Amino acid sequence: MEFLKRFTVLAMLGLSVFEVSAQTNAALQKAFQNSYYEESKKNYAEAISDVMPFYSENNYEINLRIGWLYYLARNYTASQNYYTRAVNARPTAVEAKFGLIKPLSLLSSWEKVMEQYNNILKIDAQNTQANYWAGIIIYNRKQYAAASKYFAKVVALYPFDYDGNHMLGWSLLFSGRKPEARACFERALLIKPGDKSSTDGLNRATK
Repeated sequence: MEFLKRFTVLAMLGLSVFEVSAQTNAALQKAFQNSYYEESKKNYAEAISDVMPFYSENNYEINLRIGWLYYLARNYTASQNYYTRAVNARPTAVEAKFGLIKPLSLLSSWEKVMEQYNNILKIDAQNTQANYWAGIIIYNRKQYAAASKYFAKVVALYPFDYDGNHMLGWSLLFSGRKPEARACFERALLIKPGDKSSTDGLNRATK
């Protein structure tokens, strides 16, 4: 019924639903264009103001955009709030979850950061970025065996990646798996010959 009422009003104004939609979309494109321009000048408040007239809590694109702009403006609490709304608007999108991780990290909300990485991995279990940084968080908690599982996924996808091999080597070493750690450090040193950290790890794994 509501649609019929709106359609009747539009017909009385001589406008079709398509025409109104096209006009709205054109206005929104212009707002985003202006917002990008203000962002390029680091006028973040103005960039937010450009898109705010079109704001809706369920609008993924606008919440994502405002979350990013508040992040650039170093208002991390506001950034977190808008990114969270974007996540809720598109629960299966990993894009907004990666965006949300940015302000959460600077707010030192590490449990929430880890939650987002795990949510990403539920959707995309092979996501290299999520596996690597989740591994870093777990490694910093000194949960080395658990961390090695994340880094192992990175190395399985990118066998000749320095960061993956380097961190997998240290995780395996501290888990007591020296032969496997040695292989990782040797591979890492092929990528970065003479690297101090990997050389140190290799020396420890060889003893």
